[in-house]
Amino acid sequence: MADTLDQVAKIAGVSRATVSRVVNNSPKVSPRTREKVKKAIKESGYKPDAVARSLAKNETGIVGLVIPESVSRLFSDPFFAPFIQAVTEKCNDLDYELMLSLLTTPDREKEQCEGVVSSSFLDGFLFASSTVEDPLVDELLSDGTPFISVGRHPNEEVNFVDVDNYGGAKRATEYLLNLDHERIAAITGPLDQAAGIDRLKGYKDALREAGMEPEEGLIVEGDFTEESGVNGAQTLLANFPTAIIAANDMTAIGALKAVKKSGKSVPEDIAIVGFDDVASATAVEPPLTTVRQPIRELGRQATSALHQLIHESNPGDGSLRRDFLETELVVRSST
Repeated sequence: MADTLDQVAKIAGVSRATVSRVVNNSPKVSPRTREKVKKAIKESGYKPDAVARSLAKNETGIVGLVIPESVSRLFSDPFFAPFIQAVTEKCNDLDYELMLSLLTTPDREKEQCEGVVSSSFLDGFLFASSTVEDPLVDELLSDGTPFISVGRHPNEEVNFVDVDNYGGAKRATEYLLNLDHERIAAITGPLDQAAGIDRLKGYKDALREAGMEPEEGLIVEGDFTEESGVNGAQTLLANFPTAIIAANDMTAIGALKAVKKSGKSVPEDIAIVGFDDVASATAVEPPLTTVRQPIRELGRQATSALHQLIHESNPGDGSLRRDFLETELVVRSST
């Protein structure tokens, strides 16, 4: 196995300096020469020294994905599996190693925050599913570490990539209004997270534009779990809704179970709409009408945005990344 740049250079018929430039992703190499060197590296079995590369580039090639959720939530919410898979695949494409960090308990959050921020061996972070006042965001801003919030953040200094939660929820509510529903209830997501806030606002604005004022008795707060859908629907049934819009599919599935257990039919008595379009949305009976969000594309774009931020020549120049991905209403039998 070749173990020096000189040996690769000899195989490729180029200088040692040219091989070094290719290994360190320098733009000062023509595409033709780059391919020649890559072919020589592959043929020779040469493995670039990761430590030497990191010293030369002042980078480690490692990024962190921080999810401030419990392990049980991570594995029970079907949103996270395709999202993490997409982030991992994009990291592989960009030649990054990925470190996953779960901020598990409130009493350890400060200690974990300090540990994450002080991880100088990381080039940057993706920060997913955070609350709007999460202390880690302020820590990262103060530290100057490149990071992307996966989800809108109210702080004007934060770069983020998100889906159009507001527009998706508004479109779903308008669809129910067009079906002549007059008592449309909502089971929200956590109202300390941007997704929960934006989806509730979309629901309320659709009602107001239709000349209806949102009723307090037709809105309950959930937490994106099936259990909160069951509990929320049981509370709402006392106020006679004709439709329920849930903040995500797991909540909608819980609501559907509660409605059916009460003896009512879906959609004949109560229509139900979810949000996400995860696999389980089509596994229930009746299949869920839902707002499809591009989960995998969200992971890919957030990772690409972080890569660009890490390599930005002037990270403090005031330009921000604030990207929204489109959502789509998928109509099925629950409405």
